[in-house]
Amino acid sequence: MNIPTTDTAIFAGGCFWCMVQPFDTLPGIISVRSGYTGGHVANPTYQEVCSHTTGHTEAVKIEFDPALISYEKLVAIYWQVTDPTDAGGQFQDRGDSYRPVIFVNSPEQRATAEASKATLQASPIFTKPIVTTIEDAKPFYEAEEYHQDFYKKDPLRYALEHGPRDQFLNEHWKR
Repeated sequence: MNIPTTDTAIFAGGCFWCMVQPFDTLPGIISVRSGYTGGHVANPTYQEVCSHTTGHTEAVKIEFDPALISYEKLVAIYWQVTDPTDAGGQFQDRGDSYRPVIFVNSPEQRATAEASKATLQASPIFTKPIVTTIEDAKPFYEAEEYHQDFYKKDPLRYALEHGPRDQFLNEHWKR
């Protein structure tokens, strides 16, 4: 019997540019790829997704080694890099393609994500309801190459895009 040595996690939380870096540098992370998921058009382009007609959400697909980092830890980090109380987008990114979603690929991932969401909702960190949805994983289409590793390719623009997110997160999480 072969036991898988890697697993995947798919998270959406605003612009995928801002979702890569928090996971990319962690031990046990094999890759973080920006892309689109949850829609009804095969192989969408960035322009199509931006038109808000494909049903896709910008997301990251994280390949990780569960022997080195758990899915539970990834979900905990996810909560710290999103605003789970805003269903209309994230920070300056507005619209369905930026909604917060945890896409799960197994009953175990669903149970972990739902338990973590319930714990967060019961905590005093947020006074508004946690609206991040937990949905079954759908086909994931990698974004164009110029979107991959954006924080490394254009650090100045990344910093400008990341500013409002950092301000919010610093207000809610001890960092």
